[in-house]
Amino acid sequence: MSKQRKMIVVGVDGMDARLAKKFLDAGKMPNLKKLLEHGSAREDLVMLGGVPTITPPMWTTLATGATPGTHGITDFWNQHPTELDTLVYSLDSRNCKAEQLWNVTAEAGRNTLVWHWPGSSWPPTSDSPNLSVVEGTTPSDINFVDGVMEFDKFIWAKESFTDAAEYKMEEEDHSSGAGCIISGVDLAEVDDDAPKQGNAMDTLGSNTLHAIMLSEYEGENSNADKFETRDREIAEKVKLSPCNNWKKEFPAGAKEFTIPVSNGLERRLGVIYPNENGIYDKVEIYKNKRSEEPLAVVQGREIIPPTPDTVLKKEERIDVTKTYMIIDLPEDGSEVFLYVGRAMKADLPDLFHPKSLYREIFDNVGPAPGVILSTSTMPEDWFVAAGKSWDFYAKWQADCINYLIEKHQYEIVFSHLHNVDCIGHCMWERAAKREEYPNSVPEEFQAVMEYAYVQTDNYIGEFMHLLDDDWTIIVTSDHGLVCAREDMPPALGDPFGVNTKAMVEMGYTVLKKDENGEPLREIDWEKTTAVAPRGLYIYINLKGRNPHGIVDPADKYELEEKIITDLYNYRYNGKRCVALALRKQDAALLGLGTQEDDSSVGDIVYWLSEGFNRVHGDSLSTYMGLADTSESPIFAIGGSGVKKGFYTDRIIREVDIAPTMAILAGVRIPAQCEGAPVYQIFDLES
Repeated sequence: MSKQRKMIVVGVDGMDARLAKKFLDAGKMPNLKKLLEHGSAREDLVMLGGVPTITPPMWTTLATGATPGTHGITDFWNQHPTELDTLVYSLDSRNCKAEQLWNVTAEAGRNTLVWHWPGSSWPPTSDSPNLSVVEGTTPSDINFVDGVMEFDKFIWAKESFTDAAEYKMEEEDHSSGAGCIISGVDLAEVDDDAPKQGNAMDTLGSNTLHAIMLSEYEGENSNADKFETRDREIAEKVKLSPCNNWKKEFPAGAKEFTIPVSNGLERRLGVIYPNENGIYDKVEIYKNKRSEEPLAVVQGREIIPPTPDTVLKKEERIDVTKTYMIIDLPEDGSEVFLYVGRAMKADLPDLFHPKSLYREIFDNVGPAPGVILSTSTMPEDWFVAAGKSWDFYAKWQADCINYLIEKHQYEIVFSHLHNVDCIGHCMWERAAKREEYPNSVPEEFQAVMEYAYVQTDNYIGEFMHLLDDDWTIIVTSDHGLVCAREDMPPALGDPFGVNTKAMVEMGYTVLKKDENGEPLREIDWEKTTAVAPRGLYIYINLKGRNPHGIVDPADKYELEEKIITDLYNYRYNGKRCVALALRKQDAALLGLGTQEDDSSVGDIVYWLSEGFNRVHGDSLSTYMGLADTSESPIFAIGGSGVKKGFYTDRIIREVDIAPTMAILAGVRIPAQCEGAPVYQIFDLES
C-alpha cells in the first residue's frame, strides 16, 4: 500500500448514516450508490462516532485520528482555564494539541487543499508551501464571520401596505460563531487576559462567551416558543404602488416597491411589470430611480447568482454581492414576496491561504454566495428559499474545488459542506408532533430533510468524475441529527453557555437576586459548589484551582459522587433525563479523559437520555430518534486502493479515518493518532 494516491474527503456536516441508507435504498441517492459500487463501507453505512457529538471536536478527530481528550477540542466552545462561567471559542487550530493529517501530507510533498474544515484548520499550522487552507472559522459557509455586511430578509409588497417613515433593522448577534442565531442569553466580552483569537477571527468581538442561561428555553432552545410563526407577518412589509418619476420608461402597469438596505439608511427599488402576455413574471432591482439598468433581474423560483452592490456600514461604503429569489409573484402582480440574500463583502481574502486564492476563485468561479441559516422566526416560504440557497452554494463550492484541483494540481483535498446540519437544526425539531408546535405538519419537515439528502447526493456527484482519474473519494460526517422523542430537552446539555436551572434545583449553583428576589444572570460564587457549562460538563468550584473556589479538594470526591447520584435522579416531565454520568478519569473510556489539571474536560461528564437530547451535541453517538434518524455519522469510500462493492463487518470509528487516509496516501500516520487503518477494505492488489 505504498502507492501515493490522490484523495478527496467529501465531508458533509450532520449527515446521518441511517437516513442516507434509507434514501439510498429508495433510489434517491444514485451518486452515493455509484461510489459504493466502486468502493467499500459497512452495509449500514454507520461509523461509530465519538463524543461530544458536535462539530469542532469531531471534525478535529477526523483530521487527527485523536480523541477530543487528546487533541483538546472538547465542545463547540472550550472552557476558560480558570473562570467557570466563561467559554473560549474552539474553532482555532492553535488550541489543537494533535497533528493534523493535512500537515503530514503537505510536508511529505503532497499538494494539499483544506476547504472550510471547521475543526482545527484555521489558522494554518504548517509553513509548508504545499498546504492551502480556505476558511474554517465557522461551520456554516465561507467568510460568514467577516463577510456578512447585512443579513438576509424577506420583503412583502402589497398595495394595501404603507411604507414606514423610517426602518431600522436590528443587527443579529452571531457571537456564538455557531452559524446559527443563539438568543435569550447574556453575551458579554470578558477577561482581557484571556487567550485572544488572531487574524480575521477578531471580528467576533472577543473569543470568550459569558452566557448564563436561566431556563431550558434559552441557548439552543431559544427558538422553541417562536418557531410556530410560519406566516408572512415577519417579513418587511412595504407598499406596492404604480411607478412614477423614473428616468426609465416602463410598460403600462409597472409597479414599484422599496427594499430597505444598510439597516434602513438606504433603499433599493423593486419593479414589476406585465410581459407581452399581460403576466407579471419577474422582478427587477434598481439602485435608484435615475438608473436605466437594473442591478439584478429575478425570474422564477431560482436564486440568481450573486450580483454587485454596495452597503453603508459604520459610515463606510463597502462593495458587496447579493442574491435574490422570488418566493411568490401572482400573475396579476397584486403582490410580491421576495427573498433578499445577505450582503457579502466582495473583497475579503483574509481567511484564504494563500490570499491569492480568493481573487482567483472570485474571478474564475464567482463570489461566495450567502446561504439562509436558521432564524428565530421564519415564514413557511423559508423552506423553499433555504433549500435553493444551499443548492446554489453547494454547486459553487464544488465548482471552486474542482477548479482548484485542475488549476493547481492538488492531490489531497479535505472539504466540508454544512447544508444538512444547517437545515436539520430547524427541521428535525418540528418533524414530529410536539406541544410547542401544535400546527406543524411533520411530513412537511421530513420532506425538507429528504430534499437536503438529494441535494447532498447531487453535490457528491460533482466529484464522481475523479474516479476516472484514479482518485479515492471518501464521504463522511461528524455526527448525525436526531428527531427527539420528547417535546423539549431539559435545562441541561446546552453547548452555548452555563446551564443553571437544573443545577439550581439540585442545590449546586446559586444565582444572585435582584431587589424583587428575581434571579440575576450572575453566579453567587460564595455559595456555589458546582456549575454546568458547555453541554456535557460539570465543574467543581474548587479551592486553589478556581478564583472563587469554596470546595476543599479533600471533599471533591464525595461531592462528585453526590452530583452523579442527583443527575441520575433528576427528572424532566417525570422521566429520568440523564443516561450516563462519569468522573473525568472514567470519561477516558469514551475519549474524554485528560490530566487532572486540564480544564478542557469537566470534573464530571454526562450525556442526556435518548429521547431528551437536542438534535445533536448532548447525546451519545449511538442514539436513534423518530423518523428514522440517528446520531451516527457516515463513512463510505470508493476508488483507488479499496475493494469494490465490498461491505465490512468491522466497527469503523471516527479515529480510524485519518490513519486509513494516511496509508492510502502513502504518508506516515499523524503523531497523536489513536485510531487504526481500516485494513479490511484495502485492495492489496492495487
